[in-house]
Amino acid sequence: MSVRSSGPASPSPQSSRRSFLHGAVIGAAGLAAGSLLPRNGLGADFPEGSVPGVPIRALTSGPKFHWFGYYDKEQFDPTNRFVLSNEVGFEHRTPTEEDTIGVGMVDIENGDAWKELGRSAAWGWQQGCMLQWIPSTPSSVIWNDREGDRHVSRIVDVKSGESRTIPKPIYALSPDGKTAVTPDFARIQNLRPGYGYQGIADPFVEERAPKDSGIWRVDLETGDAKLIISLADVAKIPHRGQPIGDVWQWFNHLLVSPDGERFIFLHRWREKFDPATGKFSEPFHTRMFTARLDGSDLFVLDPSGHTSHFIWRDERHVCAWTKPDGKDAAFYLFEDKTRNVEIVGEGIMTVNGHNTYLPGTNGEWILNDTYPDKDRRQNPYLFHVPTGRRVPLGGFFSPKEYAGEWRCDTHPRSSRDGRLVTIDSPHGGNGRQIYLLDVSGIVG
Repeated sequence: MSVRSSGPASPSPQSSRRSFLHGAVIGAAGLAAGSLLPRNGLGADFPEGSVPGVPIRALTSGPKFHWFGYYDKEQFDPTNRFVLSNEVGFEHRTPTEEDTIGVGMVDIENGDAWKELGRSAAWGWQQGCMLQWIPSTPSSVIWNDREGDRHVSRIVDVKSGESRTIPKPIYALSPDGKTAVTPDFARIQNLRPGYGYQGIADPFVEERAPKDSGIWRVDLETGDAKLIISLADVAKIPHRGQPIGDVWQWFNHLLVSPDGERFIFLHRWREKFDPATGKFSEPFHTRMFTARLDGSDLFVLDPSGHTSHFIWRDERHVCAWTKPDGKDAAFYLFEDKTRNVEIVGEGIMTVNGHNTYLPGTNGEWILNDTYPDKDRRQNPYLFHVPTGRRVPLGGFFSPKEYAGEWRCDTHPRSSRDGRLVTIDSPHGGNGRQIYLLDVSGIVG
């Protein structure tokens, strides 16, 4: 493991996190954004794209590029001091099977020093390598990698340096950190390039709904894995009363409930796919399922065909962007195993984004963002559910080169106490980098 400094000078040990953030020097990547807005009275300037009241600084800088990826993984350690990151030396193209990335973490209380933890040969621009802290452990992280002709996952204790390999990749983890659920990434790469991994061929590429491909439950203590839901199983469940066995299907976007009893997965399909050329039809269709962690008790929570980003609010409710039958596209709150659904943020959260609930706020605050608007600015924000108030966290320019598979969504993530937010953004002129925002002044 290597350590290097990538940010401002370290504060004194007596400094609190709050004074550290408010008094921090804006990183080089932040300064590159252009003009500075007026100071907020707390000792921090605002680079172009940020807003008063939300101190911001770059956690990473060039010449290499840094990002975390998806929005529903734990990026902050239990102390909220160490922030995980991927590192790569190129942008603007599809990874090849020879391309690897660095896996590391930033110490936000020690000059944003970078510590490399390992490398991965199983990654993509949107979700990285599934890098995340393992819940209910003080210092263990996990990420996906490729070993020969199989995908695996690496577990590393960042304090002791001890490591081990699980002979299966992971996607989402249970709250006790003992179990993972995972789809087949080779299958995903065929039908949704950029969300799977290069380097391993799908053995079922010529099958529409193979019985031996699907969702696996992985024991993170023993490494044992079991196929719990197959594509063939789910293909037998009609969509709006119609059979769907003759379309090309895959699973993606899994997430375990806060109590560890159930998990979500998206069942997706395309009407046409050519295994010989890899060409497929647009658009794809989606329905959202929930199930128990052993694969039983399947329930179609959103049968609309339009489910996009989602998050558990609690063990019984899921907030998702979708378009239910007869309704407008919006965020809706679903009650699991029922047909109870209600709109969220009506007239305010009006575009699709990457939504989570801030921890420690009892579901009162939603953290969200937008894709680039007409001015190519991405707009992370907080939404206060009880009052309907939307609080902007900035508008960050995304150059036109960041599009399609290698776009850089902000994917806002929060610390475990809900007072800090990180985003991935190329607005600073140094390519994609990770920025830290202090939202404590908003949420209290």
